[in-house]
Amino acid sequence: MSIWWSLHLRREAASVPLARRLLLGAMETAGVEPDIAYELSLALSEACANAVEHGGGPDHAGDYQVTAYLDGEICRIEVTDHGPGFVPPAFPAGVTGPHDAEHGRGLFLINALADRVRFRNGPEEGAVVTFDKILKWRDDAPLLSA
Repeated sequence: MSIWWSLHLRREAASVPLARRLLLGAMETAGVEPDIAYELSLALSEACANAVEHGGGPDHAGDYQVTAYLDGEICRIEVTDHGPGFVPPAFPAGVTGPHDAEHGRGLFLINALADRVRFRNGPEEGAVVTFDKILKWRDDAPLLSA
């Protein structure tokens, strides 16, 4: 069985915990192990915080999108904004981010928490952050019995 959901959120700080809570609720209901759900929710929080801070454009200053897919053993989350886009950082082995920087650690954290991360800029505007994680299920997971 697979499930997916998509949100269109305002670029406001209050949208970040809302997206996180919705993801955690879906994961709990589906039967994903709590540690995996927590890691995904933390990565989602970082991606949403980046969209809120940097994701505005002249025609879409007020929103961004979050889409989550749970399909078999994989969860894929995509956060799309309407900002200017960015050059993705390189992730050298063993480096967890700029230690003395006030900003810039979120992308490194997403990379550390997910199994696969992709960054791209939209065709006309905006940035897209996509990350996947292999799921582990509780023994009583409802999606496993379907």
